[in-house]
Amino acid sequence: MDRELSATTQQARKRKRIWQLSIAVALVVAAIFGFRGLITPSIERASLRTARVEEGPVVATITASGTVVPEHEQVITSPIQARIEQVVHNTGEQVQPGDQILLLDRAFTQLAYDKLKDEQEQSKHKTVQLNLNLQKKLNALNSQLEIKRMNVKSLQAQLEDEKYLLKIGGGTQESVKQADLNLKIAQQELAQIERDMITERQLLKADEQELKYTLAMQSRSIEELQRKMEQAEVRATQPGVITWVKNEIGSNVNAGDIIARLADLSSYKVQATISDAFAEQLSPGGSAIVRVNDTDLKGTIASIKPTVENGTVTFFVALDEKAHQLLRPSLRVDVYVSTAARNKTLRVQNGPYFKNTGKPQVYVLQEGELIRRDAKIGVSNVDFVELESGVQPGEEIVISDMADYQHMDRIKVK
Repeated sequence: MDRELSATTQQARKRKRIWQLSIAVALVVAAIFGFRGLITPSIERASLRTARVEEGPVVATITASGTVVPEHEQVITSPIQARIEQVVHNTGEQVQPGDQILLLDRAFTQLAYDKLKDEQEQSKHKTVQLNLNLQKKLNALNSQLEIKRMNVKSLQAQLEDEKYLLKIGGGTQESVKQADLNLKIAQQELAQIERDMITERQLLKADEQELKYTLAMQSRSIEELQRKMEQAEVRATQPGVITWVKNEIGSNVNAGDIIARLADLSSYKVQATISDAFAEQLSPGGSAIVRVNDTDLKGTIASIKPTVENGTVTFFVALDEKAHQLLRPSLRVDVYVSTAARNKTLRVQNGPYFKNTGKPQVYVLQEGELIRRDAKIGVSNVDFVELESGVQPGEEIVISDMADYQHMDRIKVK
């Protein structure tokens, strides 16, 4: 038959159960915390980039790509249709006013020049011929004039005789009328000859004036060709450096073709391009920053090209320090055009986080954890981002890419 356990045995069994339950609870708690550790995300501190929130100005900008170009560049074009005969100075060489850069073959222009000279001589001879022809006509008219004058005098005497005969009864009225008619006809013919002489002189004057204009135009054409032939010895008109020259000896060029570029390398400007989507945000006089090897140079938009080419707009930036030592021709630079400004606001250093996030939130580093917090993001530039709300000065904000953790509220930092 069963015997009742002693009090000592019962107490021992009770302690054993308590120990078993304690161990079970401890194992359950450990399992819970272990599982939580497994499912709670974590990130290496070394992989994070952070920055502290501070007060300061933020100027919103749009980014354009630019190229440093000389502020003043002379484009030299071919004055004539010619062939390149000799290259005297090549790209990169320094030249002074009067230094020859290229020599063009002037044979074609010389032929045109000689032809114009011959035409001018013909025009001069034509003037002599006109005068001789006029003199010949005037001589003939003078002879006719003298004959008519004598004829008029004779008819006047005849009319007087007929009138006298009529008066003494020796003539008739018809004879007087006929003599008077003959006189009037002769007087009309005399007046016509005098008018013909005046007309001939006027015609000569008009022809001479026309020839005068022709000679003047020919002289200007000759002077222009002579000047072009002189310009065929392509020379610099200002001190500078040759940035480009057409050095293909024997190649043909037409009048107006660019054959060389001469730049003054003592001052520069920036030629920039940006997507036409930002065209409305550009305006002459707007502020811009040009970044050259981590050095920022202030500038102003000087002009904007009115046309859009391949979806881009071209504009020029005048620099405050146009002779800065870092500036070089054709140097690639970044251009930041100012569109808005916040003089005193909370800001944080810009980074990949703000380029990849699509939500108004930030991650704040606190006591070994990243805590997601709603924040209103304002204007930005390549250096800083404005945080209008959600953060306090001095807090440490993640600025590295967090695209893989955007759905998590808390992240452990190891």
